[in-house]
Amino acid sequence: MENTANDFCACPKKSCPNNGNCRSCVEKHKNTDSLPYCLFPNNNGDKSLKNFYLKLKERFEKD
Repeated sequence: MENTANDFCACPKKSCPNNGNCRSCVEKHKNTDSLPYCLFPNNNGDKSLKNFYLKLKERFEKD
């Protein structure tokens, strides 16, 4: 995973020290058992893996 320029980081939290540094961001989220915004934008503020699975389940139940 490459670092990105801060101007291109999809995360809305520009004050985060990991903003624009994808490797550090993913590592931080891995350690906190959550997903970065760029991998899970439809999180309604809850970036936990449990919420990710619930959203994924909702998506596949619609199809």
